[in-house]
This record gives sequence, structure tokens and C-alpha cells, in this order.
Amino acid sequence: MSDAKFITLEGMEGAGKTTCLEFIRTYFSQRETPLLITREPGGTPFAEEIRSILLSPRDEPVSDGVELLLMFAARAQHLEQKILPALQAGQWVLSDRFTDATYAYQGGGRGIDLAEIEHLERLVQKGLQPDLTLYLDVPIDVGLARARGRGELDRFEQQEVDFFERTRDVYLQRAKEHASRFVVIDANQPLADVYEAISLALDAFVTA
Repeated sequence: MSDAKFITLEGMEGAGKTTCLEFIRTYFSQRETPLLITREPGGTPFAEEIRSILLSPRDEPVSDGVELLLMFAARAQHLEQKILPALQAGQWVLSDRFTDATYAYQGGGRGIDLAEIEHLERLVQKGLQPDLTLYLDVPIDVGLARARGRGELDRFEQQEVDFFERTRDVYLQRAKEHASRFVVIDANQPLADVYEAISLALDAFVTA
């Protein structure tokens, strides 16, 4: 486990990403492998300011195009200031969401042309892709019930059910199209089983 790898964790609202992040942290800690855990949008002070703008409910409608550009603005800062330096220093990186989320939420949910997202992806990432993506899949009704049980909803969590259905459809489609790096985890099973599935996926990845 000497060569640095870039792992992303994806999932819909209520999929349990926060809990699973801690499990993955422990997994790597037990193997004495340095792991930087970060998130999108966000990850640096400036990118976190953009995150706040994106997630805060507001009366003024936010253009879908503006939302997309802000996502990639935050990502550009995140990559330059945090992700790339860590990888270059030999540190493994785990990001709570990355560009697959943009395809799913802005492409699927908002209906933005995927070609526009691809263009920005090439511009900002310059070919960088995750080495492994763990996607926590959960039925929309189950995930939203969990999210609403946590308290006040952010701007995305307040969307209609059909928005999340379109988002999930794109996630699952990307999992098929990028099967070499995607592992789909059933997040609607008992937590112990979710952990076991993640552990098996990581075991196979780190020993490949």
C-alpha cells in the first residue's frame, strides 16, 4: 500500500456516508496507511465558502449553470490546494463525493447536458480520475426519510422526489459505465453488512 491512491465515496442523501467514512478511516488506520479524508464541495477554506453558498436555502433562484460552475470552481481549488499535493506526497486520499456527484446531481437531477460537465471535467481535472469509487446505494424513500430525521434540510435535500430519482439513475448508470473503478454497496442492509461489503471491496483494491 505504498503508492498513493485516490478513493471517492458517493451516495444519495441518507445513504450513511458519514458513518462509512469513519469505518474507512479505521480500516486504513489499522493498516498504518496515511489517509487524508476530505469532502466536496469543500475541502479547503475557500472551497468551504463555496459549499456554504451552494447548500444554503435562499429565496433567490440559483441558475443550474451557476450551480455547475460553482461546483467546479470549488473542485479546482480543492484539487490544487489539497488533493493533488497529498497524492504527490504519497498520501492516500478519500473524498466524500467528487465528480460522479456532479454528473448525478447536476446532470441527472438538474438535467444539464452531460457534454458540458465533461468539458469542465477535462478543464479542471486534466485526466485525474478516482482509482476506486464506493457508491452507497439506497432506495430514495429510505434515504430521504433518514435525511429528514437528521433535522433541517439544505438546499439540495429540499428537492422533489423525482429530482433524486433522476440523480440515482445517473449514479447507477455511471457505475455500469465505469465498472472498473465502481463498487456498488447496498446501503439498505444492516450496518454490519455494509461495513463487511466495504471491507471486502477495500481488501480487493489494496491487494490488487
